Amino acid sequence: MSKKKAVVSLGHNALGYTTEAQWDAVKVTAKALADLVEADYQLTITHSNGPQVSMIHKAMTELRRVYIDYTPAPMCVCSAMSQGYVGYDIQNTLRSELLSRGISNPVSTILTQVTVDPYDEAFYEPTKVIGRYMSKEDAEIEIKKGNYVKEDPGKGFRRVIAAPKPIDIVEIEAIRTLADADQEVIACGGGGIPVIEQQHVLKGASAVIEKDAIASKLASELSCDELIILTDVDYVYKNFGSENQTPISSMNISEARNLISQGQFEEGTMLPKIEAAIGYLETKKDGKVLITSMAKVKDAIKGKAGTVITA
Repeated sequence: MSKKKAVVSLGHNALGYTTEAQWDAVKVTAKALADLVEADYQLTITHSNGPQVSMIHKAMTELRRVYIDYTPAPMCVCSAMSQGYVGYDIQNTLRSELLSRGISNPVSTILTQVTVDPYDEAFYEPTKVIGRYMSKEDAEIEIKKGNYVKEDPGKGFRRVIAAPKPIDIVEIEAIRTLADADQEVIACGGGGIPVIEQQHVLKGASAVIEKDAIASKLASELSCDELIILTDVDYVYKNFGSENQTPISSMNISEARNLISQGQFEEGTMLPKIEAAIGYLETKKDGKVLITSMAKVKDAIKGKAGTVITA
């Protein structure tokens, strides 16, 4: 029997929020991923990078403040750095976990670029807050550079950047080649490095791409059998957070859209995951989306936990 191909999307809880916390978190994450490999899945893994890219951006900005000869790193470079070190930790930890189970599958990380539209509306209404808190004077300097800032009353100002929609995954053929060779691949970390294509040149964009949006596109491009979204809840819930919250074991696209229209899914948390599921299933009619926690994924692939979404 041929292996099932799946894109696995990892959230913040799979990585932690600091460098040391990440070392501990990826050990738990690697066990969940190895459970999937043992269950005969070929995995293409993508992950969030919010805390990581923000930490790098802060560090590079502060370095410039202390050492005037240094050049601040643009967001695209910070994104590349975060892909590298997060991928490094997942790659090595997963490889070790697989070898401990007698599985010698190669694990590799692809530094991935994703094209975006320079006229995407997101560039005119940026929403993603990153970096350190700034004084009003520093914020005014950022504004003069053409950047957006947002005030957090009582704390200061922070930079705000755009989250445009992904268009093309530049390294998709390399990812596909490794996946087809039955290797475990880490790609499109943090949504991918956003770039704008100008003739034959790719120029980094001051933006980030939603992790769930790129997971959906990656699963579609690879024609995966499943999109598995691992988050911090065991199920998708109706009336989440209320006394009468109810786990949803299964739903189809029509039912998902109806729940969206009812405002059941919170923006920035569950809503992007449901939208990602719909986007993937619109291109892969016989595909399946599983949303669950890392703790429950082993049960979820057996139908004992998690929320399954189908076309």
